[in-house]
Formats: sequence, C-alpha cells, structure tokens
Amino acid sequence: MNTRLTRTLASVTWALAVLCGLAFVGTAVTHMLDDGAVCVQTDFWNNASLADSLPVGAGVEASSSAARLCQDSPSVGQRAADLGGELPWLLFGALALLLFSRLLKAVLLQGPFTEAVAQRLSVLGWFVAVGTPLAGLTVGWSRSWLVESMAPIVGSGPTVSGPLVLVLAGLTAVIMGKIMREGVRMREDLEGTI
Repeated sequence: MNTRLTRTLASVTWALAVLCGLAFVGTAVTHMLDDGAVCVQTDFWNNASLADSLPVGAGVEASSSAARLCQDSPSVGQRAADLGGELPWLLFGALALLLFSRLLKAVLLQGPFTEAVAQRLSVLGWFVAVGTPLAGLTVGWSRSWLVESMAPIVGSGPTVSGPLVLVLAGLTAVIMGKIMREGVRMREDLEGTI
C-alpha cells in the first residue's frame, strides 16, 4: 500500500511529532528559565457579583464567569504546576503522532493487513485510551493545585481536563487492531492449507 497519500501522511505525521516534541522542550525550558509571573484561571467564583458596576441596561445583572490569579514571584512548586498545566498535552501529542507515524511506516513497508500493522494499531490505541485521562488528570491536578496555592479558600480538588472522547477513539483502535490480527491469522491459515 505504497500510495502517495500514505507516504505524504507518514511524512507529515513525523514532522508534526518532531514539532510537538520541540514545542514540549521549548516550553519546558522557557518556563523554567522565566522569572515572570505565573497565572491560572479558575471558575470558582463563577456567577459572583462584580465589584464595579458596568454600564448595562435596566434589569440586567452582571456577574463574573472566571477569575484570573497571578503570582508575581512564584515558588518552584508553582512554576512546576504551571508547567504541569501545559506540558502533558504536548508530550501526549508528540508521542501519539510518533506512534501514528510508525504505524503508517509499517503500512508502507509491509502492507495494511500484517501482524506488525495490527500490533502498532493496538499499541497506538492503548496509548490514546490510557494516555488521554492521564494527561487530563495531570493538567487538571496541576491547575487545581496552582489555584489552591494562590487562593487557599478555593479548596478545589483534582479534576480531569481535556477531550476525554479520545478514550473512545483509542479503544476503537485497540478493537480494530485485534480484528486485523485475527484477519492476518485467518489469511495465514488459508495460505497454509492451500
């Protein structure tokens, strides 16, 4: 299955994986070397009344939807929690794209219905199914810890952030990998009997 589309897609996913990896490293280095403020947004005070009155029409009540907290001289823990709010999704994206690129490379070299492709599809599926909630939990926990370190009254617990629908896509890839593996075994059995 060495088509132009598959070759192009394999090259593009490899390049995107490298870019996500470079963004991961660049973000980590620049945030750790930065001595500026660390900010986080929270919706703890959702629908709270605003202190200053806004020029609104009669019968309209203004309320805030989110609060932004900033620490001018953050501690090492706060800076690490700020990184924990950004880096997990960059790492997840880079690794998922790398696994997808390897899957496409196996398709190019061996064809679509082989044991290697089925195995790589299953590995990609498990990575997405397990990695999505882990990355989301890491981001949510980092942000809630950062909010609590700046405003202890909030007392927010760990949350899961991000698109959890990717878990379904990962489980679908795992099931498709198992189906492909059975198809490969059936084809090998038929070739052995003929």
